[in-house]
Amino acid sequence: MRNLKLLKSLRNSELQGPGSPQCFSIRADTGSLLIASQFSITEFDPLTAQVVREASLTADGFLSEDGSGGVVGLQDLAELQSACLATAEGDVVLFNLNTGQLECVGSVDSGLTSMSWSPDEELVILTTGQETFIMMTKDFEPITEVGIHQDDFGEGKFITVGWGKKETQFHGSEGKQAARRKVQEAQPAVAWDDRRPRVTWRGDGQLFAISAICPQTGGRKVRVWNREGVLQATSEPVNGLEQALCWKPSGSLIASSQRHPNKHSVVFMEKNGLLHGDFTLPFSKDQAKVKELLWNPDSTVLAVWLEELSCGDDGHVNTYLQLWAVGNYHWYLKQSLDFGRDPQKAPVCICWDPERPLQLHVVTSSWNSITYSWGWTTERSPGLDVTDNASVAVIDGDKVLVTTFRQCVVPPPMCSFELQLKSPINQVTFLCRPEGTNQIAAFTANGQISVFSQVSEEQADKTSDGFRVVSQPLVLQKTYRLTPAQEQPLALRQLLWLQDELFLAVGAGLLPTSSTILMLHPIQDADDTLAVRSEMEVDGVVVGVAHSFQTGTVALELEDGQIKKLLWDCPELSVEDWRDSSGCSVSFPVPCIQTALCSISGTEYLLGLTDRSHLYAGDTELASGVCSFAICDNFLLLTTHSHTCRCLQLSGLTVKGLQAALASDGGQNDETLRHVERGSRIVTVVPQDTRVVLQMPRGNLETIHHRALVLAQLRKWLDGLKFREAFECMRKLRINLNLIYDHNPKVFLENVASFIQQLNSINHINLFLTELKEEDTTSSMYPRPDGSPVQPQAAPGQKKVDVVCDALRTTMESMDPNKFSLSILTAHVKKTVPELEIALQKVHELRENPPEAPGGVSAEEALKYLLFLVNVNDLYEHSLGTYDFDLVLMVAEKSQKDPKEYLPFLNMLKSLEPNYQRYTIDRHLKRYRKALVHLSKCGQEHFTEVLQLVKEQKLYSEALRLYPADSPQYKFLSCAYAEHLVEQQRAEEGGLLLWRCGEPVRALQAFTSSSSWRNAICVAQQIPLPPDQLALLARDLAEKLTEQRRYSEAALLLDQYAKDCEEAILALITGGVWEEALRLIYMHKRQDITETNLKPALLEALNTQVVFLEAQVATFTRHKSRLAVVREQKEKARLDMLDEDGPDCPDAELYSEASSVITASKYSQSNSRISSRSSKNRRKAERKKLSLKEGSPMEDKALMHVIGEIITTVDKMREEIHGLLRALVLFQFDKQAEKLQRVYDEALQMMEGSVLEVWPEGLQNTSAPVTGPNSTANSIMASFQQQQKPAASQQDAEVPAAPKMRNGIKWKLTILK
Repeated sequence: MRNLKLLKSLRNSELQGPGSPQCFSIRADTGSLLIASQFSITEFDPLTAQVVREASLTADGFLSEDGSGGVVGLQDLAELQSACLATAEGDVVLFNLNTGQLECVGSVDSGLTSMSWSPDEELVILTTGQETFIMMTKDFEPITEVGIHQDDFGEGKFITVGWGKKETQFHGSEGKQAARRKVQEAQPAVAWDDRRPRVTWRGDGQLFAISAICPQTGGRKVRVWNREGVLQATSEPVNGLEQALCWKPSGSLIASSQRHPNKHSVVFMEKNGLLHGDFTLPFSKDQAKVKELLWNPDSTVLAVWLEELSCGDDGHVNTYLQLWAVGNYHWYLKQSLDFGRDPQKAPVCICWDPERPLQLHVVTSSWNSITYSWGWTTERSPGLDVTDNASVAVIDGDKVLVTTFRQCVVPPPMCSFELQLKSPINQVTFLCRPEGTNQIAAFTANGQISVFSQVSEEQADKTSDGFRVVSQPLVLQKTYRLTPAQEQPLALRQLLWLQDELFLAVGAGLLPTSSTILMLHPIQDADDTLAVRSEMEVDGVVVGVAHSFQTGTVALELEDGQIKKLLWDCPELSVEDWRDSSGCSVSFPVPCIQTALCSISGTEYLLGLTDRSHLYAGDTELASGVCSFAICDNFLLLTTHSHTCRCLQLSGLTVKGLQAALASDGGQNDETLRHVERGSRIVTVVPQDTRVVLQMPRGNLETIHHRALVLAQLRKWLDGLKFREAFECMRKLRINLNLIYDHNPKVFLENVASFIQQLNSINHINLFLTELKEEDTTSSMYPRPDGSPVQPQAAPGQKKVDVVCDALRTTMESMDPNKFSLSILTAHVKKTVPELEIALQKVHELRENPPEAPGGVSAEEALKYLLFLVNVNDLYEHSLGTYDFDLVLMVAEKSQKDPKEYLPFLNMLKSLEPNYQRYTIDRHLKRYRKALVHLSKCGQEHFTEVLQLVKEQKLYSEALRLYPADSPQYKFLSCAYAEHLVEQQRAEEGGLLLWRCGEPVRALQAFTSSSSWRNAICVAQQIPLPPDQLALLARDLAEKLTEQRRYSEAALLLDQYAKDCEEAILALITGGVWEEALRLIYMHKRQDITETNLKPALLEALNTQVVFLEAQVATFTRHKSRLAVVREQKEKARLDMLDEDGPDCPDAELYSEASSVITASKYSQSNSRISSRSSKNRRKAERKKLSLKEGSPMEDKALMHVIGEIITTVDKMREEIHGLLRALVLFQFDKQAEKLQRVYDEALQMMEGSVLEVWPEGLQNTSAPVTGPNSTANSIMASFQQQQKPAASQQDAEVPAAPKMRNGIKWKLTILK
């Protein structure tokens, strides 16, 4: 749905030569024109309007001096730096483009009728006057000479296998009469045919076709030959086939023209000579003749050069040039150039530029050269509000095909409506005024501008058959003619409709390198005439005009990429440079073929797309590989060659942010990216909607709803409390309905009533409730745009589903509980803990009290709906839990259960006592706590079942609350609970229960087994035990306490209850409780133990501590040295990687002093599957990962972990060392004490001084991302990814924390040196 828009036209009239131009060619390297006449050959540069070189063809006798000779072919040969021309007399001449010399390289006596070079310039075909063709190499060495007319069909002759006859075959739409139709005799060629052969090559140079007059029939016939000069196929007889012939460069079709009895058309042939499609020219049967057909280099445009057959009153004929393009198998007439009847202005040579696909060169008979440069554009309405119909206008000859995409999507070549004009259309533009953007102005080839507008709404609603017109056609309001009349075709370009009666156009300047900006306005005396209100000359060729619908800015693009701002709303037109925010002038590095104005972060930019698919914002390249782009409101949409459609919100991005966003591949939930079909182009975007219309390469349309546009529109609707529009859009486009609440929870809860009223549909409310999830969709599926505030939860601490369900249910109950009964049931059922009992109770109430209001829901319907939401078995079980057998029967009847399954069970329940009945139901439903409550009310005879239930389900605490403390049941339950606690290794708690319920003997056993010696002594004295048994009990308890290293408590039992002071003193000495041992020695006057036991124990403890400290210091020193070596190796490895990758290696910054170098060690992947293990196995795996083995990946962290443990162990010895020093000094072991104090002090100082060395500053992991001026994009992304890793992986990489030493504890003795 694209049109051809004229970007620029270059006209030169300075060239004058002898005779008239006959052939011309384009130099691909310089762009200059090579023009040959019957007298000379000239190289002309149209940019400088200078003749580069010229040579006479008559001086050397190649052509006769009387002008009777002619040139039949001219070709630029870039490799030879020459031009090759062929004369009708038979000479082949090389024109050296460096020296200007002419050289005859060959001659044919019979003369030449045409010359055609292959696309690769390796072969040349010369057709001779003897109806033969000569194939030669680029060095003019003959390969073969073959007659054009061959009797054989060629190598591609069709094979008939003899299946049936022609009369029995299927003939399609022609019917059976086609089988009986006689073959018409071939008709001769038309009278005006020049009867010269035409040669055309396929784009790859492997085949060529020759159209020539058949001697037998007199009609034209096309033959296809291969590169070796072997005939491949001959065309079928085609009556009325004309001389024009051109092979499509892409190789699929050969174009020619055919005159039918009732029409004139362009026909296409396949390489096998069979016809394959056509299109009709907009002329009557004998009105015009087709002189030439020319495909442009990329096969997108077919130029048709026509000339009228009948002369006018002045004896001259009119000449036309038409440009056709195909889409969806329909041929569109995109441009029509009417050169008039003046023979001096009529073209004599037409050629496409070999380098620029849409640039056409025309040379007239008066030696004027015209160069037209077109570009593809989509004419779409520029409106931004809902009044804009998102119209797209497509030019098709004298019709404008308009499709209003807001109302309907009509695939081309069909449309919503057609605008018929009297002359072919060359330009279409929409009105750039609010609420008037649907109006269209068409600029036709006869120099008139026709304006179409909408009819009034009263007329639009009136239809004769009762149908409503969805897309109302536009009506012709006025036709303007231009004054002065344009003498040349396409004299005005870049038409822009600024206001109701104000047009802007670009015309040719006084100089070839300038342009004129024209403001056209109706004349006061003649409303149907447009005159120039103001004009100004622009230094430079304007190739693009862009208008901003929001700001009214008009930007001009010049052919060298300069950007100008046109101040058009002033009395006098003026132009100024386009400047950025810093005041510097801005221009495109490369000229762009499509431009549009937009605002990025409040600054206006001109976006431009080049023919090489580069997108620029001013002088900054945003992206490459862009197929098309469009600006809609605040969004930039573009399609790329990587088959994606991007949609970016411009208000929240800077130019650099836009570059980064377009360069990224997009994440999982990236709403800005969507994959589309290859080659998709944007046709239009419906304003204030979510639809984006794309056109595929073959021409069909697809409508997509881009996620970014959808979410932006949804946020607008939700902010405006338009819940119905948002809900319908989300339901249709499968957007999670949780977004309605998550977008702004507080606002939603404040407007629940409005939400229900707008939806006004039970099904829609139920759908919303059933989709509720605890997930916050604004942080997972649909992230908020950058810069938008995060909305707090309306009810912190409560679950979202419960809050929404309760809010909706409360509102619906207050509005109309009968109408919303099903939605109320849904709100109960969909809570995180479904309230099925309440829902069933409401169903039961409906059964007891049926609603009288019309539209109310019956109990059967409500129950059927509940069965749809909840599993029938679950609902049956919950109905049992209500103890309402009527409700149970109602549910069971609606289910698929067999009555034999539930009736006996229900009958058995009905026969039971009420409490026992409820106990049975609760036990069946595994609601054991409720079952215990009901069973406890059934009397003493069921206590055995109570005790059994409590033991099975371990409901001891609940059971104790159901009986008084003085009841026998309480005692039985307490004893059972105590037994359970003893089995669970919680004997002390069991002993307390036994003690308080009057079982001291069993309590004593429990306390003794748990080493609770104080409780055991109390119970023993309460029994009471005899003194000897009490002493024995004390000794047993002391032995257990000694095993648990509780020496002070064991000594107390031995001293006070066993009356054995010596064993008590020895226990204290063994535990190192020196001062308490001395107290008992002197209390019981056993000073002998001091010499026999105490002093030796002191010296033994001294030696033990000294040896332990020395071992710890040695281990500490060894690990510390190894740690330094490991860190040095890792730093060296980091520097080596830096040297290999260069100074700009982004990964080098990600290394830290504690980072692990990835090696080929066998430990590197040993723990890759430690995700779902038990905690014990995880700890074991962690210890295995922190291996001290040399070369392991985590060796440095393992060393730090062990060093920290050593420091902590030595630091904890302060109190123990202090007590030992005091005892040693007391017994005059001063030297030994000094040694111990010195060794311990040195160990503490060494370890304290090594803490900063082992744990340097900045080594600890930080949660903040690595940013700053020295950071790279890769390092920042790695930092963020490190933050987002699971907790387990973070712990794996954490460095062990530095231990804290307790320097505040006083342990030294000042009396020791």
